Amino acid sequence: MRLSSQGVTVVVVALLADPDAPTEIAHRVARTLPDRLAEKAAQGRRFDVRVVSEPFTAETEDLATLMRRIADRRSSEGWDVVVALTDLPLHAHGRRLAVNLSHENGSALLSLPSLGGLRLQRRARRAVEEAVLSLLADPQATGGEEAEGRPRSRPLHGPFASPLTSIHPGQVGEEETSDRRYVVSGPRGYLRLLFGMVRANRPWRLVPGLSKALAAALATGAIATVNSTVWSLAAALSTPRLVIAMIGSVALMIGWLIVDANLWHRTAGESPEARKRAALYNASTIMTLGIGVLVCYVGLLVINLVWALFILNGHVFASLTRTPLNATEYWMLSWFVASVATVAGALGSGLESDEAIRAAAYSKREQERRSMLKDDHAA
Repeated sequence: MRLSSQGVTVVVVALLADPDAPTEIAHRVARTLPDRLAEKAAQGRRFDVRVVSEPFTAETEDLATLMRRIADRRSSEGWDVVVALTDLPLHAHGRRLAVNLSHENGSALLSLPSLGGLRLQRRARRAVEEAVLSLLADPQATGGEEAEGRPRSRPLHGPFASPLTSIHPGQVGEEETSDRRYVVSGPRGYLRLLFGMVRANRPWRLVPGLSKALAAALATGAIATVNSTVWSLAAALSTPRLVIAMIGSVALMIGWLIVDANLWHRTAGESPEARKRAALYNASTIMTLGIGVLVCYVGLLVINLVWALFILNGHVFASLTRTPLNATEYWMLSWFVASVATVAGALGSGLESDEAIRAAAYSKREQERRSMLKDDHAA
């Protein structure tokens, strides 16, 4: 801390963020953080918030190593408080980490996926605020020094330690420098973390990553829409069969993407924690691809419906299928054609580069992790 020319104490707060989504969130948080902290902190303080983007989690997920890196960065830069944001799902003592605080080192680590997939920006802002206020709390106001000589940290409120959330205080080892830790627990917490990982992957990026597959699907759909055999099949299929066709085509697309681009995460260890971590990564991959493929499917359905409305002739359709061409038949035909086109798109996805699929299905942190694993296996 330092005094300004007006005699006001200036507190330098750094938001150390991994590249990509964490950096974007940190910049948005920094816009309002100084004023919000000034309202809640002691009078006579002004906050200078800085955003630093760097891959501080590169090559490691070890919590002790990450906290040491954050503390060293704070010391070298002369920051008063540093809050690090990452989109990696971190673990501590077998639990999924939400927030890790070190009052002694003036540093905190926030795992963004633990905040869930909805209202992420608002939850991240509140979490950063509470972490900074906790680290700046007067040790005397929270009970003085602990037995080991370390100051106690102010408990977090906001989105943490609430009976309405799945985030609760977690175990901190005696050998660690952390004062307080919050972890995600229970089935609800697992789902919240999973949705947070999917949100960090941003599944809507899959659509531009599948340009060649979509081109193949659109071409197939255009041809199938004017095929009389497809007309007869669509008119004869019931709704349950069309649902099965849709599910089957989407599942085929997802499976082909995973196999062709080698997206399945395999664990090198046999520990229960390693297996749980692999299961979490694979579940987020399936959900990410599933959302992206469903967006493509809906787009194909709409385009096929518009094409059918433009090109089909009711008299020709009725003469071949013995079914009048009404709104229901337009819908059933477009639905069936979308499933057929999705299968063709799965085959066309083999023309995409692995990098294009991974860029759509993973955050950049996941890409770096997979690259490092690949180099380790090659060595």
